[in-house]
Amino acid sequence: MNEVLKTISERRSVRSYQKKGIPREIIMKIIEAGNQAPSGMNSQPWRFVVVEDDAFHKRLLDTAIPNAKRLLEDVKRTNPERYQLIMKRYEELEDPIYYSAPVIIFVIGRGRYADLSCPLACQNMMLAARSLGIGSCWVYFGSLVTEDEEIRKALELKDDEKIFGPIVFGYPEQFPEPPEKKPPVIKWI
Repeated sequence: MNEVLKTISERRSVRSYQKKGIPREIIMKIIEAGNQAPSGMNSQPWRFVVVEDDAFHKRLLDTAIPNAKRLLEDVKRTNPERYQLIMKRYEELEDPIYYSAPVIIFVIGRGRYADLSCPLACQNMMLAARSLGIGSCWVYFGSLVTEDEEIRKALELKDDEKIFGPIVFGYPEQFPEPPEKKPPVIKWI
């Protein structure tokens, strides 16, 4: 099988990591893959903030959890079974947002093309990570930290910028089995 297609088919959201750091040269390869993503008008509207510091990781977690729980109130009303599963994870895990991953990378974008381009950088990074034996998971709830001024300052987050990650990275305890995928909906004209 073609190596690119193989990597795409093997990429999984990893939520269980070894307590082992990732060498900076590998982190740089992952970021470079993100930087190679296509972007509208070649704007490259992204920048990257790498979090490895445990104390800052904890600050992010403490800020994100209450915000995530507020958002989950909608799930509680619309899908109570799913809500119970999510809440069980929140009770069982020390870090139900960033999964105790050793590296968190915030992809931060600004400008007209950021909404279209930054997700492409995120996908490139997750595929590059998989090809290097690194697990990853895009964690939307991890972006719910922007009301904390200390976090904004550390991320150097401007008012006109948006967080498109964060993505967590680490050596996986194991790569999960693939979930069942629905067949694609296709219309040929």
